[in-house]
Amino acid sequence: MELSSLRIFKTVAEEGSVTQAAARLHRVQSNVSARLNQLEESLGVTLFNRSGRRMLITAEGTRLLEYADRLLRLADEAQMSVRGEQEPAGQLRIGSMETTAAARLPRVLGAFHRKYPQVDLLLDTGPTDYLVQQVLNHKVDVALVSAPIERPELEQVPVFVEELVLLTDALHGPVTGPADVARRTLLGFRSGCSYRRRLEWWFADAGIPHARVAEFGTFEAIIGCVAAGMGVAMMPREVLRQRGLGRTVQCHTLPPDVAEVETMMIWRRDIPHHAARDAFIAGVGQAK
Repeated sequence: MELSSLRIFKTVAEEGSVTQAAARLHRVQSNVSARLNQLEESLGVTLFNRSGRRMLITAEGTRLLEYADRLLRLADEAQMSVRGEQEPAGQLRIGSMETTAAARLPRVLGAFHRKYPQVDLLLDTGPTDYLVQQVLNHKVDVALVSAPIERPELEQVPVFVEELVLLTDALHGPVTGPADVARRTLLGFRSGCSYRRRLEWWFADAGIPHARVAEFGTFEAIIGCVAAGMGVAMMPREVLRQRGLGRTVQCHTLPPDVAEVETMMIWRRDIPHHAARDAFIAGVGQAK
């Protein structure tokens, strides 16, 4: 298998279309199709099911994509090492919790882009458990997640300390403990979110039941539903401060052992050198 064929295959898989992959690779469409067909013939498997103009990756294609990601990344790393290239370039895949991406990353990403314009930044947001798996599976190069992280395969450094606050609607009374919001619906991100888990623990440790958990995809939706009286949520105070959202809800201070949580930066231990990733890690450290 040629690396150029794997790069074409990977691009088609990401775009889901030969036409869009050809445009991204600056190749003619017939060349992309021919190279893809040659790769399938050499492997003796079908990598995509064709549905009109859409390319739907098969199970065999999904398995190959995992190897293609690693092979292409190693090839780029070897090329930079042999040439002695120190200036970060190429693609950098960053994972982040959504609240961290909203409150902490804009300034960091802006400064990084100005300093290293040759790096193509891709941002993937999600809960901590999802992001850990993305790093382990070589889907992202570095991620910002909530502590604690106990995976020996990963390097990690603390980068931020967040203060979590409990959110209720504006008419709610004072909250001194879980009993004051007993049987309220918990509003949070999908399963695997460390902040949601911490909120559930807060109730469980006090032996206080909550009604149910409602899952949302964005922090704006969570805050909006808290403001509408649907339930309670836990959120970093910094997100509310930066977005000016504190006027729509009440923020209740939590005990330090509940409120204080570290944001960790993680990456794979077995990839010790990655110019763009290392520059990003340094940039986040300087922005603290």
